[in-house]
Amino acid sequence: MPNGSLSLPARLYLLAWDTNRTEVTGAARLPHLVRAGALTELAQRGLLTDDDGIATPVDMDSLTGDAVLDGLLELVRESRPHRWRTWVTLHARVTFDAVREQLTAEGYLRAEKKRVLGLFPSVDHVLAQAAVVDALRDEARQVLEGPVPVSEVSDREAAVVALAAAAELPTLVPGKDRKLHKARVEALTERSGAAAPALRKVVGEVHTALIASLTAVAVAGGD
Repeated sequence: MPNGSLSLPARLYLLAWDTNRTEVTGAARLPHLVRAGALTELAQRGLLTDDDGIATPVDMDSLTGDAVLDGLLELVRESRPHRWRTWVTLHARVTFDAVREQLTAEGYLRAEKKRVLGLFPSVDHVLAQAAVVDALRDEARQVLEGPVPVSEVSDREAAVVALAAAAELPTLVPGKDRKLHKARVEALTERSGAAAPALRKVVGEVHTALIASLTAVAVAGGD
């Protein structure tokens, strides 16, 4: 999987890694962020559309060729209809785990076996390509801070940064910088759905649902 072809959920997962501490930040909120990225990409590809607030597959046959995205698409097809805000959280761990396994298979992460309490087998996933993550973060920061006009940013790159900012990902948007970039993030959110008015509605719904889910995580005591 070349870096340029990384899906939105894969990019968002990698952007959550702090390469200085070699650890994932915002672990409690990350499954929802990854799921929001997958929903956004399926909508941008035209495979999920909006039907009065319901996330709706356009047909029963089309695939992306990406196992994570196709897995979510199949889940939506086989489930009863749900609103976008429901899909941001419903079984979000399934998409998160699939992204992690995909990145491990492609060599971005490394699985290390261990034993909990010296008895129970477990697996830790550690970052194997810190340079790739640093490059992705540099690209995202250029989109966030400019100087390229938002109108010249691709909808794909806009979505990555807008979602990461909505999730308050500390590796990209530290708390002290959130107000500074507020207007730019709003413009990038709009740009994420620039291809069509219907897509703008979908992107807006996903972002609203993501923020609501993260608020719930924070209230519950997550990081």
